[in-house]
Amino acid sequence: MLHQSRPQFHNLKREIKVKTSRSGGPGGQHVNKVESKVQVIFNIPESAFLTPEQKEQLLAKYASKISKEGDLTVTCEAHRSQIKNKEQAFKKMDRLIGKAFEMKKARKKTGPTRASKEKRLKGKKLLSEKKKMRGGGSSFED
Repeated sequence: MLHQSRPQFHNLKREIKVKTSRSGGPGGQHVNKVESKVQVIFNIPESAFLTPEQKEQLLAKYASKISKEGDLTVTCEAHRSQIKNKEQAFKKMDRLIGKAFEMKKARKKTGPTRASKEKRLKGKKLLSEKKKMRGGGSSFED
């Protein structure tokens, strides 16, 4: 698959919907009153900034994380502050989108080292010697 160049996140930020809700975890009564949990939702098929190839690439990369409607959702509830959670959620989304367009480094084939060849041959020789030493049993040539 041909990798596309990475889209500019500041353009995509305009298309991202933000939802807030009450978060669990520490915070006492504060948690029960304040909506500090943040969900950042990006609808890939409806994006105006992504090319069809980029959309296809994102949908293929995150098929298991995308809803039927084509929404890629990131949730953050690590902090007690909604603003900090929103910042972290946007960073996560940026990282996810960037990762989809990263080129994988091609693996260079390497041969076995001299030491590994010698070790293998030494092992074979030892096994051969062991089998030669067994000998002496009955043979079928009688």
